[in-house]
Amino acid sequence: MILLADGGSTKVDWIALDDQKKELFRIRTKGLNPAILSKEELHERVDKSFELTRYKDQVKHIFFYGAGCGTVKQTKTLQEVFESFFTKAKVHVHEDLLAAVYAASGGKESIVCILGTGSNSCYYDGEKVHVNVVSLGYLLMDEASGNYFGKKLITDYFYKKMPSEIASSFEQDYNLDPGEIKLNLYQKESPNAYLGHFAEFMFQHKEHDYIKSLIEEGFSTFFEYRIIPYNQPSVVPIYFIGSIAFFFDAILHKVAQKYGLTITGIIRRPIDNLIAYHQHINSPSDY
Repeated sequence: MILLADGGSTKVDWIALDDQKKELFRIRTKGLNPAILSKEELHERVDKSFELTRYKDQVKHIFFYGAGCGTVKQTKTLQEVFESFFTKAKVHVHEDLLAAVYAASGGKESIVCILGTGSNSCYYDGEKVHVNVVSLGYLLMDEASGNYFGKKLITDYFYKKMPSEIASSFEQDYNLDPGEIKLNLYQKESPNAYLGHFAEFMFQHKEHDYIKSLIEEGFSTFFEYRIIPYNQPSVVPIYFIGSIAFFFDAILHKVAQKYGLTITGIIRRPIDNLIAYHQHINSPSDY
């Protein structure tokens, strides 16, 4: 059995393939971001999955592509967790950007971006992934991500910059007690995912001018910091992965045009495209 995983801070999509590369099952677990969670918390989340526990001795290869796997230390942490759980498997842990490249570009030159709970971008030259700046995560970067917009919504609400009709709906949908917010941000696990869940509010009010302006401003910042610096010709295809890009595609295209660029494709979830890529790989040595 081969396990493929597209991992984020909020959730992980898992696909199991048999030795003929045919799908056996797919499941979703809680996020496994080694930049946010301790080794013990990571192991506990894996261990709580009935399906993963049931089939762990049948797994021969794991290909995990995840948020927070951009450094050697964090990659090693997650690899050790998997190796202690899937004792008969060869474990391959890669940054989520690589999954985005495989899913979107078809192995061709492109700029590939992620706009999910977190955000990132890279330039793929057809052989190697190049990142213009190392991501420092949700506290300092992650422009135009779910947690970025979550922070914007919360601060706009408390600074009274949010229009009254939107603020009223925001109060009804979320617990905005300052103590509760601080508890989730400073004491509980996965504060980035906590911030990201506020961004769901934007999907429900996407036609409001306030939300449109908020999204456009965030996307513009992302282009300025995460796409323009690659200094690639406009003919290089640009792909986006993630729910933020998918649900606000019209604004994303508008911002791209402002910079004289065209978006080639937007994929909400890359896992299906990732399966197709792996099904065309002859053996793990081809990676």
